[in-house]
Amino acid sequence: MITREAASACAPGRVELLGNHTDYNEGVVLGAAINRVICVSGIRDDRAIRIRSGSFGEVETDVANLRPLSDARWANYILGVAAELRQLDVPIRGFVADVRGDLPIGSGLSSSAALELATALLLLKLFPFELPRLEIAKACQRAEHRYVGVQSGLLDQVISLFGRAQHAVFFDCRTEDIRTVPFPSSLAVIIADSGRQRELASGKYNLRRTETRNAAHAFDVRALRDLKPAQLNNRKKISELLRRRARHVVEENDRVWRAVDLLLAGDGRGFGKLMNESHESSGHNFENSTRELDLLVSIARQLPGVLGARLTGAGFGGATVTLCERNAAPVVAEQLAKAYAAETGIKPQVFVCEIADGAR
Repeated sequence: MITREAASACAPGRVELLGNHTDYNEGVVLGAAINRVICVSGIRDDRAIRIRSGSFGEVETDVANLRPLSDARWANYILGVAAELRQLDVPIRGFVADVRGDLPIGSGLSSSAALELATALLLLKLFPFELPRLEIAKACQRAEHRYVGVQSGLLDQVISLFGRAQHAVFFDCRTEDIRTVPFPSSLAVIIADSGRQRELASGKYNLRRTETRNAAHAFDVRALRDLKPAQLNNRKKISELLRRRARHVVEENDRVWRAVDLLLAGDGRGFGKLMNESHESSGHNFENSTRELDLLVSIARQLPGVLGARLTGAGFGGATVTLCERNAAPVVAEQLAKAYAAETGIKPQVFVCEIADGAR
């Protein structure tokens, strides 16, 4: 039987304010949902799974034989979510899903997690089933691991799902503590897309995950979360590369803890200083920045009203996040785009983003 009751769900992108590559090292993260979304709408259709996107085309696959596709790999985010929800006893059969949205893809704003969450919430409406919100986030993370091949942490899904307007989201990836922290109304966040797309499944992300795991083993700790800054120079036999990878994660965790206190105190200048430190560590210790990202950060820091800037997300391309005084934000965004285009010939997407509610 085919049910023709349509449903839809939307999930926002997220901006990582601080906490770069800390999540899969059992660390802490600070991010926010933004007012750019991906929406998935659809109906039940017991004959097949059909997925349509204005950007990527149409895919149809057998409802009884869910598996990753070697072509049309964008559809694997949706197919993976359907497969993971089935493993949780959600009675998913066939469906038609239409994908749309205004969230830039491949820019480090977590379009993948937004697509996964919008799909999950849609399917839980089409095939009614109740799951705790954190379990939904984890199912989406597993879909990315198993169907896409990116061994991502959980921060993207958590921030997109638990976001709250005008609040940052603090996530402790070991204890799974999730808190929202008021974001000062006097501050604004600007996203600037470098025009250099990321391709995490190509290996650099997974390589960093392996390197940080090896660093934890070399320092004889369960995870880099357990290493203190003062211990980073211990153990002389550790390679310089692994020591730098560890330094980035360990000091980044410390920056997140300090940043929460600074937000609560309304100290935007102190918060911006931590963002600057984070980017310098990304460039030197973690080597996940690029010439384009460094240029965006350098330009932004010279503009009046800017308090700090850094890459956001996994790096290796994508976007930067700039913290500035709210009354200066429109001019900063305009000047940043103009100066970057003059230097590179690339006209970047630059926009002042509002901190928004999570998936719905």
